Amino acid sequence: MSIRMGHTILQVALMMAFGIFVWTLLEYTLHRFLFHIKTKSYWGNTIHYLLHGCHHKHPMDGQRLVFPPTATAILCVPFWNLIKFMSTPSITPAVFGGGLLGYVMYDVTHYYLHHGQPTSVVPKSLKKYHLNHHFRIQNKGFGITSSLWDKVFGTLPSTISAEKSS
Repeated sequence: MSIRMGHTILQVALMMAFGIFVWTLLEYTLHRFLFHIKTKSYWGNTIHYLLHGCHHKHPMDGQRLVFPPTATAILCVPFWNLIKFMSTPSITPAVFGGGLLGYVMYDVTHYYLHHGQPTSVVPKSLKKYHLNHHFRIQNKGFGITSSLWDKVFGTLPSTISAEKSS
């Protein structure tokens, strides 16, 4: 759609890359401030458990790893409108598409981190980083697809070797 509106393939690729980048920030923000919110009421605790608590209680349950597709489709509407409000009509489809691609990349990465058996360095490191959040330090390490925003916002967990040396 953005190409039909006059943008080049390179421009669309850059806009999509920006959309993926924005998704990584959204992923971090939602995980840190919504999925790990401190609740005190019965309904707050119930909603929190349904949103994310059950995933932490049963982290290896493959049925609790991805957001339901219907809910995702519904949430796409406000995100489309937000991007539309903040950009031009010709940029909106490419940035939104990049964000949606980022979300899909997050979903498959998250599933793989729980159930895959990585053999190369980067996926192994990412799996160790994510499972550290689940089983060791749940108030740090909120990035799933990368540790970028944990580094930026100071929520990068220390390593076990660093703790032993201090």
